[in-house]
Amino acid sequence: MSDDICFMSAAEMAAAFRAGSLSPVEVTQALLGRIARINPQVNAYNLVDEASALADARAAEARYRAGQPLSPIDGVPASIKDIILTRGWPTLRGSKTVDPAQPWLDDAPVTARLREAGCVIIGKTTTPEFGWKGVTDSPLTGVTRNPWDLATTPGGSSGGASAQVAAGLGPLAVGTDGGGSIRIPAGFAGITGLKPSFGRVPAYPLSPFGTVAHLGPMTRDVVDAALMLREMARPDARDWFGLPWENKDYTAGLAASLKGVKIAYSPTLGYAKVDPEVAARVREAVAVLENLGAIIEEVDPPIGDPTDIFHVHWWMGAYNATRALSPAAFAQLDPGLQDSHARGRAIGMSEYLDAANARGRLGTAMRQFHETYAFLVTPTLAVPAFEAGRVAPKAMGDVYWTAWTPFTYPFNLSQQPALSVPCGFTTAGLPVGLQFVGPMHRDDLVLQAGAAYQAVTDWHKRRPVL
Repeated sequence: MSDDICFMSAAEMAAAFRAGSLSPVEVTQALLGRIARINPQVNAYNLVDEASALADARAAEARYRAGQPLSPIDGVPASIKDIILTRGWPTLRGSKTVDPAQPWLDDAPVTARLREAGCVIIGKTTTPEFGWKGVTDSPLTGVTRNPWDLATTPGGSSGGASAQVAAGLGPLAVGTDGGGSIRIPAGFAGITGLKPSFGRVPAYPLSPFGTVAHLGPMTRDVVDAALMLREMARPDARDWFGLPWENKDYTAGLAASLKGVKIAYSPTLGYAKVDPEVAARVREAVAVLENLGAIIEEVDPPIGDPTDIFHVHWWMGAYNATRALSPAAFAQLDPGLQDSHARGRAIGMSEYLDAANARGRLGTAMRQFHETYAFLVTPTLAVPAFEAGRVAPKAMGDVYWTAWTPFTYPFNLSQQPALSVPCGFTTAGLPVGLQFVGPMHRDDLVLQAGAAYQAVTDWHKRRPVL
């Protein structure tokens, strides 16, 4: 029974708390027990604070007994990715270069909002060093593994978060996404992950990777992502990029129909090479959308291949994240991050400005594209999960991590909302993700599309055997 509790959704947990059939303390105890058994296998958490979590749970239990829950997710356990500030706990960013012996006095906006919502903060999840790549291993915390196949990666850079949710180690996780770092691990681990519109979820401090970096929810299903987003999106004056708070209940429109909705389906974006099994599962998912009444047109958005544009932004971000390190500290970095630093350092001002201008044209093209199409649907990833500890599949050779995730980073450049939901499995039993991309600022619409798909499928309900 305790494992069944651990795989409940946040919405189910909160309903049970309101009904008095389950308490936040019971859920937290069950999760802590499962974490103790399973986390050594997957390495999802690099910090678990049992005493703090149980104190949060007891406080939530008292609020429910008094009939005064703080939010629709009061008492529900959540985690924070270890590049996000969390008061009282070190934020080590997967790096030996960060000194843990600091006061750690501040919560990032998203951490503060989840505390205010009454969430039980279990601990912090693993990340590659400074979140620089699309898989999760680091010099500090080692290799994080995929619950569906421990030999494979759960993706990254929010791979600890995806492993946590997929393995039943907590229903809510905060991820970050600068080039796919929510959607990549959501796709590889068979969970739901939303990269909201840039600025929708306040950030502080600003990521060293700049305005491609977003924060968002990682959950088992779209309903939980919608519940979590409402709390995460509450305003914080520290983020000067922050969008005005919508004060919107993102669950309110989740029953909306897709009948008559015009959707662009792009199997390759015009340039990607996609694993045949991934392509087949996504095509089957598109057929489901068509059966729901959506009008599907197979068309590529007019953006070309933006890999070079993204690399300029990403490599300069990697340089920015590491440029102040001493030579001794720099020597401790992941060699791949050292390489990205060197690439960023070599970029000149004119090259950067050219990339910034090209990024602007891409964003304009996507805004115009969505005047015709409500959504763009693509695979989340070009490949299924591959060997843990590698930056790319062995068959691809020595390539940068962006080579196998061509569907994610274009929409960091354009800053649009993008959602990954599970849409099936390969013959090897590895999850496949379906990506919905929506117009800028219409986070509600991508959630509605994902909810419509999940209402008639059960891929998000599957769970690995651990």
